[in-house]
Amino acid sequence: MVQQDQVEHVFNEKDIQINCNSNFIVRLYKTFQDSKYLYFLMESCLGGDLWTYLQKRKGRMVPEIHARFYAACVLEAIAYLHERNYIYRDLKPENLLIDARGYIKLTDFGFAKSLKTASKTYTFAGTPEYVAPEIIYNRGHDKSIDYWAFGILIFELLVGKSPFRTDDHTNMMTYNRILRGITSITFPPHVTKSATNLIKSLCRPLPTDRLGNQKNGIQDIRIQNFFQGFDWEKLRNQSMKPPFVPKLSGYTDTKYFEKFSEDDDIPPQDETTTFEGF
Repeated sequence: MVQQDQVEHVFNEKDIQINCNSNFIVRLYKTFQDSKYLYFLMESCLGGDLWTYLQKRKGRMVPEIHARFYAACVLEAIAYLHERNYIYRDLKPENLLIDARGYIKLTDFGFAKSLKTASKTYTFAGTPEYVAPEIIYNRGHDKSIDYWAFGILIFELLVGKSPFRTDDHTNMMTYNRILRGITSITFPPHVTKSATNLIKSLCRPLPTDRLGNQKNGIQDIRIQNFFQGFDWEKLRNQSMKPPFVPKLSGYTDTKYFEKFSEDDDIPPQDETTTFEGF
């Protein structure tokens, strides 16, 4: 971490996540350090991540009623962050964990940033197939990139892949598709008109035109036809039954996660470096 000049990056991640206390964001309780490592003590979400869950489903997608639930969880997390002037910048199924009750929680705050209202940041951040046009153009971006990524996420939940994905490992073809816009994408017939309209409204090329980035903010997203009849209060107090509830044998059941071999990349002992405030 020191060699790769990631110290400030990690402190930023820690400072934002430890200040978040939302039912839809993974809690960071405490941090520790020794002569080799920094440690994050975090809430466990034993249902695995949403990406792995989708891979096991037919077509790697979920029906609209399920997509609505997962999208609503994510929207609550984004709303919480934006109310506190944080932008997230890395929304994707891999960063959405499923807790023991089946609710979605946002994790991995490596790209999150504190950003004052009406300010912009210019760092290239995010996963290629989810980035907004203004990031590719390097014109500066704000919280509206999270609304763009939210639209991409809903498309992936309903279709089984993100709209701009290509097999180009350089990502240039992906970026070109993003710049051509969501109107160049053919939506499969099973995607309803209300879902299509929501996705297209979230993925408008100009940030100022994007749904969520208008006068009424995120409330404009909640009142869309896609969410018609959805009980937001029931979601917030977590009395709504999720589409999938993990079957866990106890608090240490990790069957919903891949097994990894032990990491043999051991950092050198460093008795001299300490990170104040960690």
